[in-house]
Amino acid sequence: MDVKVLLLGSGGREHALAWKLSQSPMLTQLLCGPGNPGTAKLGTNVALRADAPEEVAAFAKREAVDLVVVGPEAPLVAGVADALADAGIPCFGPVAAGARIEGSKAFAKEIMAEAGVPTAAFQTFTDMAAAEAYAVAQGRIVVKADGLAAGKGVIVAHDVEAARAAVRAVGAMGVAGQTMVLEELLEGEEVSAMALCDGERYAMLPLSQDHKRVGEGDTGPNTGGMGAYSPAPFLSAAQLAEVGERVVAPTLAVLRRRGIPFRGVLYAGLMLTRGGPKVLEFNARFGDPETQVLMMQLGEDLLPLLDACARGALVPRTLVSALGASVGVVLAARGYPDAPEKGQRIEGLDAVPPDATVFLAGAEARDGGVVTAGGRVLTVCARGEDLAQARERAYAAVATVRFEGMHFRRDIGARGMKAAP
Repeated sequence: MDVKVLLLGSGGREHALAWKLSQSPMLTQLLCGPGNPGTAKLGTNVALRADAPEEVAAFAKREAVDLVVVGPEAPLVAGVADALADAGIPCFGPVAAGARIEGSKAFAKEIMAEAGVPTAAFQTFTDMAAAEAYAVAQGRIVVKADGLAAGKGVIVAHDVEAARAAVRAVGAMGVAGQTMVLEELLEGEEVSAMALCDGERYAMLPLSQDHKRVGEGDTGPNTGGMGAYSPAPFLSAAQLAEVGERVVAPTLAVLRRRGIPFRGVLYAGLMLTRGGPKVLEFNARFGDPETQVLMMQLGEDLLPLLDACARGALVPRTLVSALGASVGVVLAARGYPDAPEKGQRIEGLDAVPPDATVFLAGAEARDGGVVTAGGRVLTVCARGEDLAQARERAYAAVATVRFEGMHFRRDIGARGMKAAP
């Protein structure tokens, strides 16, 4: 089977997806819209607004694309999958009604409640004064913007003053924060469980762990993610399968009953509490930077899996994982996450050792080189026989790359090392 693919997005996640898709014998052509300098070496970048549904559908039809793979959440929330469905083009990524599970925290909680998915106790507010009073009464609480906030719409408060400040900060986020969800603060290890879904059936990807805070030891403000590793050693294969049965399957069933076939990645952010795994949030797409390590850890062809999901024909089974572990370290620009500097020349990419792979994100080609163009500039990834070796190789590769103001966390995977048997 020959497949011509259009991949939407321009970040590190999309570079990693392009890297994996380009290895498939089924692939005849890979178009990346808009892509980045990394995807340009694996396929053809095209000037396309990923979050413009009609533009994407018209382009895909004109180019006789067989499958569209959507990376970021914004195109999904905007309805790209709906426009493609109207054009008769298979899409890996849910329709807008399904993407609401990420686009609206309140909707996600509603679905969890109906599906009986274990999650934190919560209340939803549209009145900021009422939200603030509730938060102050609780003291320890998590405050979430209902809408999309670029990974920064969740604030954890450990005392009354922090709770009050969190509500005000989320309320100041504009449209995203007009409705907010206030949840009990859960304790435990936070991990990422992702499933490839065809609307009814699913297959679990290996468990991974993201590092959301900007500083070592999980300090400083939340970011889009400063690094990840996989597999995370906190759940056994049987326990991960149970997450599929207790979280993914009932969620897909509820969405299906509502007439929303969810075809794409259902990403459950889990807190592993003493009472078992509980869902913190759902995302409607691959995580970033988790995708970078998951693509290295997946031991089989990705393309037929995504194509089967898009067509509602996935055969549920245990996916093949590579032996060992994968680690990814994000190199960020000075000022990230608040006001990242741009335009710094990136040096040393050609010196990265062959046992490591670099996935570009906030970067663009300029004057024969590559310069920074966003907060998370790139992810340096490496595989190893175990987590320790993967970390060693990743950080050795990090040492070869440099740009003015570069910063990164030096403890990616450290918690996994402590927990590893």
